[in-house]
Amino acid sequence: MVEPKVELASISLFRATPAQIKETRRRRWPHLGGNLSLVEYIKRDEEMDVLEHAKEGKMITWVLAPREDPTTLDFMSACRTYKRASLVAYPPSSVSEPNTVHETTSYGIAAVFTPPSKRGRGYAGHMMRLLHWVIASRDNLPEFPEAWGTPPEEVAGAGGGLFSVLWSDVGEEFYRSAGPGGEGDGWETRGPVSTIWEVDTEEGDDEGWKWLTQEQLKGLWDHDAVLIRKELENMLVENGLHEVARPTALVTCLPTNGVAAFQIPRATYSSNFSMAGGFWGVQSLSNPDTYASWSVEMQPSPPTLIVTRLWASEDTFPGLIAKIKKAARRSGIRKVEVWNLRVGLSNVAEKTGGQTFIRSEHLPQIMWYGPGTTKNAEWVHNEKFCWC
Repeated sequence: MVEPKVELASISLFRATPAQIKETRRRRWPHLGGNLSLVEYIKRDEEMDVLEHAKEGKMITWVLAPREDPTTLDFMSACRTYKRASLVAYPPSSVSEPNTVHETTSYGIAAVFTPPSKRGRGYAGHMMRLLHWVIASRDNLPEFPEAWGTPPEEVAGAGGGLFSVLWSDVGEEFYRSAGPGGEGDGWETRGPVSTIWEVDTEEGDDEGWKWLTQEQLKGLWDHDAVLIRKELENMLVENGLHEVARPTALVTCLPTNGVAAFQIPRATYSSNFSMAGGFWGVQSLSNPDTYASWSVEMQPSPPTLIVTRLWASEDTFPGLIAKIKKAARRSGIRKVEVWNLRVGLSNVAEKTGGQTFIRSEHLPQIMWYGPGTTKNAEWVHNEKFCWC
């Protein structure tokens, strides 16, 4: 039975009730559950909800529902947001001065889903347009369209975001068209670039390197966050160094507060897989600012080791990638993937056997709510660690 389309002014975005959250999971399971049973799928999400990246209100589920019945289980569409500690850097007026770096808030967006019975009516697109109004500072948004009724109610613990990011599996245009004032001016694609290596049989010793467990990675994230801030202070904004020509803002999520750590349990849930030695990262002993962490993509089979965070110079990168490949080989994995290597490392990657290509899935997209427009904001460290 085809449901009639409703007027946009009669629906709005609401924070989901516990019953609605469970309903979103029931709806997604047939399409996204993979090999998990419904019980396992719901349990997995519930266990992820209490991890550091999501707990204490950092993760919120939203539903598009009738204004007259916001708690109904017959809602139109749903999504999740993750509130994240982030940094923004603004270039100075004089090239002799460092960039001005500020702590800020961003949001990761995930689990956008409309059941088949409600598709084709524009519900998901309208939900994404309304989402800006609950995650961003409203002072930074345009006038709310009259045809949409009144803005969604502000929710405690949400809002104040300076930018938001997502990873699209439905192409570029859907999210780009979902702006806060109507069609257009939504999320823009940045760097959907992957580099892959086939894992060979070459071996080498581990002298000069430290293998890292999940627990040891926590200290690495703290070290990483300090380096990221220093890098932003001194990052040049010259043409050719960034995807955006002369950016007016440089933004990045931070790997701390469980953001990077989440990638491992999410990927390995309900599987018997474990990295050899229980190692999920590696760091140079002679140069502690050379390191990497990783997770795994179990599907499609065979598994891929996917690097979540990487820091190296052109000189230290070959040794680092050799260790990453060694970790994969020891764990029976035949392919390594890195997202969006920075300028300078791409050429080195090719010399080490890496093949770089533009992805057609998991397209990173960003929306900037600060001064200027999204096209002038550069997403720094657009890597797998902040995926959600």
